[in-house]
Amino acid sequence: MSSLPSHPSALDCYPNWKLEDAKARFSEVVRLAREQTPQRIMVRGKDAVVIISAQEFAKLLPLLEQPNLHDLLSQSPLSHLDFEQSSIQPAVRDVEL
Repeated sequence: MSSLPSHPSALDCYPNWKLEDAKARFSEVVRLAREQTPQRIMVRGKDAVVIISAQEFAKLLPLLEQPNLHDLLSQSPLSHLDFEQSSIQPAVRDVEL
């Protein structure tokens, strides 16, 4: 599971609900998530979950299944190679400007 984005403003554009309010008005929260935009649920003043429509979730699934760059590189046939920095200094020449 990945965590929420490190910058809190990424979720600020979505409506938020206190957990107690979301529980009391769950049908409305679901309706708004389906018809309008994702709905944030807060627990003790912090983001806890985001309710999104099944259609939006289906769009996100392929993104979740894509490997990240680290995974791709670690699966490479060259992943066992150890690259060391060369001690050879490149030739430096003076250039007139």
